[in-house]
Amino acid sequence: MKINLPETGQERIVIVGGGFAGLTLARKLAGTNYQVVLLDKNNYHQFQPLFYQVAMAGLEPSSIVFPLRKMFHKDKNVFLRVTEVLSVNAQEKFLETSLGRCNYDHLVIATGADSNFFGNKKLENLTIPMKSVSEALYLRNRILDDYEKALSETDYERRQGFIDIVIVGGGPTGVEVAGALAEMKQYILPKDYPELNVKEVDIHLIQGGPVLLQGMSDNASEKALKFLQQLGVKVKLNTRVTDYDGECVYMNDGSNIPSKKVIWAAGITGSLINGLPEDVIVRGKRVEVNEFCQVKGSDDIYAMGDIAFMTEKDYPKGHPQVAQVAMQMAKQLAKNFKLRAKNKAQKPFSYKDLGSMATIGRHRAVVDLPNYKFSGAFAWFVWLFVHLFQLLGTKNKFFVFVNWVWNYFTYDQSLRLIIKPRVPERKVEVESE
Repeated sequence: MKINLPETGQERIVIVGGGFAGLTLARKLAGTNYQVVLLDKNNYHQFQPLFYQVAMAGLEPSSIVFPLRKMFHKDKNVFLRVTEVLSVNAQEKFLETSLGRCNYDHLVIATGADSNFFGNKKLENLTIPMKSVSEALYLRNRILDDYEKALSETDYERRQGFIDIVIVGGGPTGVEVAGALAEMKQYILPKDYPELNVKEVDIHLIQGGPVLLQGMSDNASEKALKFLQQLGVKVKLNTRVTDYDGECVYMNDGSNIPSKKVIWAAGITGSLINGLPEDVIVRGKRVEVNEFCQVKGSDDIYAMGDIAFMTEKDYPKGHPQVAQVAMQMAKQLAKNFKLRAKNKAQKPFSYKDLGSMATIGRHRAVVDLPNYKFSGAFAWFVWLFVHLFQLLGTKNKFFVFVNWVWNYFTYDQSLRLIIKPRVPERKVEVESE
């Protein structure tokens, strides 16, 4: 069975993944003489940098997602299909999906990355990652639900399991989650749960390396650590989590922390498609590409974003897996497809580092620009401004801005709701004989 797509005679570019890379490419190719087919398992784009604010009840999920179809209302050459891609057949040039077969002339893999549990199945099954809106919402439910349970728990040790939280990974996600939880402890818990002794609540951040925010400047790493310690977060550096049984976290230094919630932000690994040759898959399950984003040994399969592994002089170990790389790759690949249509020479990709940033709570952030590095309140306002204007949709920008302003002046997060999915029970009717 084939996916129902019109046969227009145009060359078909199939893009797998509607993240920063895939969506940017589809938008840049809208209105061209290519037929563009965007495949994703969701019908919306997710703004990953703000997942942690959904998890901390600061934003509603609908504020950071954008319907893919709304993006292409006026673009007749762009087609969307909500489906899961199962495998690729490079010889016959088609994808197997849950909706059926999808043929392509050019395939672009932009599947992004998943959480990396380093082969530890117990950590994979029992910890809470944050790579999607649904996972962020699940984390929000777990945090609030456990605080409710803690109110009725009289045993100190069991109560600690409900209220203490462990975050594994000292990158931007881990640091931002830790800062948000510390502010929740300081401003929200005393109001919502006056029966709880907030001094009993401990937030732990475990980092395997010697510094936080590896990849950013030494100044950013030092400031992030200082900000977290000011907020009361217990940071452990040079420490790896080796095991977790759902009740207690065990580390390589022999120590352990009782906690029923472990947030996993310790690394990422490429989200591969079955059927790709083994020799193109390199470190971190990324797909090796050349300077034109073409997969090694292929002239009609491309990869970009987190899944792509490209080296250049300044990045001998590959580019950082961040949104800026993904969007810049997509823009250059779109230009090359347009040049190709005109039989002109294509141009190689080269990453231009525009800077990086992370927030650690109110008036606490770090920003690394190519020629300038700063931290504190001004960095925090810069972080807010940049992320607000990166959001898709005027309505989303407005609602996020209103939420931020409300939270800023009231020290209150208004979305502390435990909303759990419920599957209706099917009523089986028994026919009378």
